Amino acid sequence: MIRRTVYGCLVLIVAATMLVSCKKDNPNYLVEVSDPSFYHRTMKEVTDIMVYDIFSPPVASRIYSRVAIAGYEAMVPGDASYLSLAGQLNAMEAMPKPEAGKEYAFPISSIKAMINVGRTLLFSEDKMDAYEQEILSEYRKIGVPEAVLARSLAFGDSISAAVLKWTSTDNYKQSRTFPKFSVSNEAVRWKPTPPAYMDAVEPHWNKQRPLCLDSCSQFKPKPPVPFSRDQDSEFYKIAKEVMDVVNRQDTTFNSIASFWDCNPFVMHQHGHVMFATKKISPGGHWIGVAGQMCRQLNKSFSETAEVYALLSIGLYDGFIICWDEKFRSNLVRPETYINENIDPEWTPLLQTPPFPEHTSGHSVVSSVSAEILSNLLGENIAFTDSVEIEYGLFARSFPSFRKAAEEACISRFYGGIHYMPAITEGATQGINLGKYILERLKTRVE
Repeated sequence: MIRRTVYGCLVLIVAATMLVSCKKDNPNYLVEVSDPSFYHRTMKEVTDIMVYDIFSPPVASRIYSRVAIAGYEAMVPGDASYLSLAGQLNAMEAMPKPEAGKEYAFPISSIKAMINVGRTLLFSEDKMDAYEQEILSEYRKIGVPEAVLARSLAFGDSISAAVLKWTSTDNYKQSRTFPKFSVSNEAVRWKPTPPAYMDAVEPHWNKQRPLCLDSCSQFKPKPPVPFSRDQDSEFYKIAKEVMDVVNRQDTTFNSIASFWDCNPFVMHQHGHVMFATKKISPGGHWIGVAGQMCRQLNKSFSETAEVYALLSIGLYDGFIICWDEKFRSNLVRPETYINENIDPEWTPLLQTPPFPEHTSGHSVVSSVSAEILSNLLGENIAFTDSVEIEYGLFARSFPSFRKAAEEACISRFYGGIHYMPAITEGATQGINLGKYILERLKTRVE
């Protein structure tokens, strides 16, 4: 009886194995693998790993842009209505071509290229490895023919290799060896702020090769208001405006400031112990908005790849022009100025990020994001931003991308970490950059 039972189990196991190995190819596999949810999930995985690894906002923008560009370029050969960015982005040469007459599933190539680039640029490779296995398992369950799957994955490998080779010449690795920023004792200059008194982040970011810009100073803003300690001076007045808006403790202003904080450097101190709260970057927030809205508007795989690519290019070049001005003007933050000249006990609502004042990074990247998303997705698209609910925040509704960007800009004033000129000039930088990118880069066949 026992032998018969064992024999029966063996027969069932062998039969099940044969059913799996003999699974028929799915004639509709291309429709299923073209589901844009694969693209959104991959970008979300990149964001989650980035938050876990804690990357600065500028470095995060580099990762987003290279991942998104790889995904876009691997998609292009499968959609005749789209154009490669090779020859349009600085120093980017022609991408590999698929074999003529061979069958490919280019959405699979796209995801593979994104995974490869993400794994190379992120720290936690094991997390991306696990995600890749999850995706490959899903492709096989869909019933993608093995020959097509292998060929498509190989093409994704070739695209990612080309993108990574191009990325390796952007001066990032060299900048890792550049000297730390020297803090000046001049009252007008930036100094590290509490509680962690961190070194200045990425003081040489303007030496990165831009993606679309002719130079890092192409959209150079107006200089800061002339520094002064005189109580009748314009500088003293803009500093006092910051102090006063925080001291009002307006619940609406405070909610707006908290919603758009997006500071991956927030530190907490309990006694002698200091630890960080892992949070999304400002670029990551707009990447999340883009994903949310592409889903809401039922954008195709190709349209989704285009949105992420152009948006991430705007984020990357936005941080370059912003950081170029930050370390040129090297202006003192409100917290330091107010403590030294008005109220030594005053603290901002938000924690001051570790880099100089002018211009506001949030203002630049939010404005360039709104410019690009308005062009690609619609000028007056109402939406509810729920991107950071998973980080303990709430949702906020907006009538358009531009209105959301305007709120993101002013949030830095409400939070007590920027003077108004940094916000207005940063917004102008971002808007001008967005228009420039949309005019210069051609992604659609006319």
